[in-house]
Amino acid sequence: MTAAAGHLLLDGAASGPWNMAVDEALLETADGIWLRFYGWSEPTLSLGYFQSIVDRREHRASRDCSVVRRSTGGGAILHDRELTYSLVLPHAHPLAGTPEQLSLAVHTALLAALRVFDLPARLHDACGPRCSQPALPTAMSRSLEPFLCFQRRANGDVLLGDAKIGGSAQRRRKQAVLQHGSILLETSAYAPELPGIRAISGREISATDLASQFVEQLQARLELSLRPVTSAEIPAATHAYTADLIGEKYAHLDWTTRR
Repeated sequence: MTAAAGHLLLDGAASGPWNMAVDEALLETADGIWLRFYGWSEPTLSLGYFQSIVDRREHRASRDCSVVRRSTGGGAILHDRELTYSLVLPHAHPLAGTPEQLSLAVHTALLAALRVFDLPARLHDACGPRCSQPALPTAMSRSLEPFLCFQRRANGDVLLGDAKIGGSAQRRRKQAVLQHGSILLETSAYAPELPGIRAISGREISATDLASQFVEQLQARLELSLRPVTSAEIPAATHAYTADLIGEKYAHLDWTTRR
């Protein structure tokens, strides 16, 4: 089968509102396949779409960090010493059909990338051998979950030892699906309870080196052929929509404090 052509965007460090706006703008306006890696200009707490802004007070270590609300669900993430990615696929892609298919493919590619560095990561099995279907979350079960995403466990999360080092979330539209996620490289002073790869294994891996291996594995497993592009090559409509999203949504207090 011929590999599907796509774009590889290596962004630098930017603010929380900018990063979230670009992800959504690519989902909503850009054609084709986009894989984006990006950093954060300062330690930033991203709240899951359904989380209450009041709950962030419970996490003392990150109280002084900037905060942004994601368009995807799940627990809060402290973005600091990590590799962050987003992947946009059109629904026509074979792996875009269900959330489970895409998540499994991406996380399996990450496992293969980590094995290059002799890191024996694995996927979390929430069910285990005694159940065939995971229980659907209820409002009560969600309220009892830890505040931080990396203290939660879901089927397919990436674990190193007993610690979660990789997680993701999705947002779907009629024409495309977005999956974005984080891989913890080192422990952050703003989330000291979360060990990264270095604390667990003693291995210091740069975001650049891990991204390079991750790209190779994603291209092979998702049958992609990704061409490196710069931000200047993002469609004009996407740039314009990014600016609108920053001003009207992600940098706006009403969005951040809506819950």
